[in-house]
Amino acid sequence: MDLGLTGKRALVTGASKGIGLAIASRLASEGAAVAICARGEGALKESAAALAGSGVAVHADVVDVADGDALKAFVREAAEALGGLDIVVHNTSASAGRGPEQWINSFNIDLMPLIHLVDAAMPSLEASDAGAVVAIGTTNALETAPPASANSYGAFKAAVIQHASALGHTLAPKGIRVNSVSPGPVWFEGGVWEMIKNGRPELYDSVLANIPLGSMATDAEIANAVAFLASPAAAHITGVNLVVDGGFTKRVQF
Repeated sequence: MDLGLTGKRALVTGASKGIGLAIASRLASEGAAVAICARGEGALKESAAALAGSGVAVHADVVDVADGDALKAFVREAAEALGGLDIVVHNTSASAGRGPEQWINSFNIDLMPLIHLVDAAMPSLEASDAGAVVAIGTTNALETAPPASANSYGAFKAAVIQHASALGHTLAPKGIRVNSVSPGPVWFEGGVWEMIKNGRPELYDSVLANIPLGSMATDAEIANAVAFLASPAAAHITGVNLVVDGGFTKRVQF
């Protein structure tokens, strides 16, 4: 399938490694120019160089997405560098945690960046003939079965999914689509599930045994779903949450 991404301009946050980098790489491989940001300069430079190898324009800068003003400035600079923006992907998360500080962290890193990204990118998205936003959620936001637990991660990802759906319906008259992708357990080198496998093998084995397809998703498989929803191939899809979990969650999705 031709996703129609050639010549499109995409911004992906938290894109120096893992799912974010996989998303940026997939978009670049489809011919989209990409702007990426992350907090670590070294990994960001390496990732930007690798993306440039796809032959597309790449803009990269060190940004802490918890700093709303800095994130908005990055969006404006990216739009200027790439000549506009057609696609915005919100990918950052503070991960799981408990205690007041972690909840504040999750608010600032999981939820608020989506709000700042859409606000700052709105002029570019309105000018685009294929404006699209994709937010990364999680199946932990959908049910409380193990390994989900009472913490800030699932709660704020649930807020991300709800807000993305609301935006999808609100911005549809402007020709801007907004969707979310909720991964189940995802395996990639250096990721959370590699650490769990090494440190808590019993948890890893129990989760793996409950995935009907028999394996965890790869970061590339999550990127495929994001690329589709962000592309003109999904032009009539907005306000939805696409679950990519190999059947891990058991709820019926009406």
